[in-house]
Amino acid sequence: MKIQKEKVIIIGSGAAGLTAAIYAARANLSPLVIEGIQPGGQLTITTDVENYPGYADVVQGPWMMDQMRTQAINVGARIINDVVIQVDFKKNEKTIVLDSAKSITADSIIIATGAQAKWLGLESENKFNGKGVSACATCDGFFYRNKEVAVVGGGNTAVEEALYLSNICSKVFLIHRRDKLRSEKILQDRLFSKKNINIIWNNVVDEILGDENGVSSLKLTSTKKNKTEVIKVEGVFIAIGHSPSTKPFKDVLEMDNEGYIIAQKPGTTITNIDGVFAAGDCVDKVYRQAVTAAGMGCMAALDAEKWIQNISL
Repeated sequence: MKIQKEKVIIIGSGAAGLTAAIYAARANLSPLVIEGIQPGGQLTITTDVENYPGYADVVQGPWMMDQMRTQAINVGARIINDVVIQVDFKKNEKTIVLDSAKSITADSIIIATGAQAKWLGLESENKFNGKGVSACATCDGFFYRNKEVAVVGGGNTAVEEALYLSNICSKVFLIHRRDKLRSEKILQDRLFSKKNINIIWNNVVDEILGDENGVSSLKLTSTKKNKTEVIKVEGVFIAIGHSPSTKPFKDVLEMDNEGYIIAQKPGTTITNIDGVFAAGDCVDKVYRQAVTAAGMGCMAALDAEKWIQNISL
């Protein structure tokens, strides 16, 4: 059976993947996009998007990604709904194996598989996702201006989220299951100096409460005593970390100890394997914004185009 051959395969269809597709298609590379397990990426589970440039009014995340997908198709990208389960990047031609058992080779690969926020696993958390529950203060904090909110977690991410929200919200509760934070000392010092941040030690979120209008309060359970309490908040930010979606590339690409793909040269999307590039949240664990992911997708397409030109000489 003849194996399908492509110039560029893009793995992932969020902001990074679709932007890479747009640029690669405009470079006449006819990219093939593998949508993955979450077509459209994390923005498809985001309701109001207010911080992506180019929209004067608030837009809906799913609509925005549908527009980006349509744009990619209109300029020449091809998109299939499948999942990459295995790769072989050892040869000049890179090979991917799909969940459908199909194998495809390409001159160049762009990985834009993103990352997933870690959640508490509560039924009510899923119920109010986008209606008071968020995993990104930078994305959604504005909607809680002068309101009381909670942040769940005890590492750098949680403290940074709480500090950010303290400049927007009237009061921030930081809920941590232990009696010590895991964040850097300098961040803790800043946190403790904030008068509108109230730390609730040795507690976990047992349930998120609310109605059709959204979150109204949290039910907390002590990890030390047989005690529960309810605090009134209008928003809760889950900040217990992210997991990059890079499992198929383990032991193939160079990654850090958290599984994020490492760019070999600052300011590029180049990985440790020639012709393989990575963009978006599977690389970036600092900014994690749709606009930065899109920017990296553009970079990856330009890097791939240059690579293909060089091997064709």
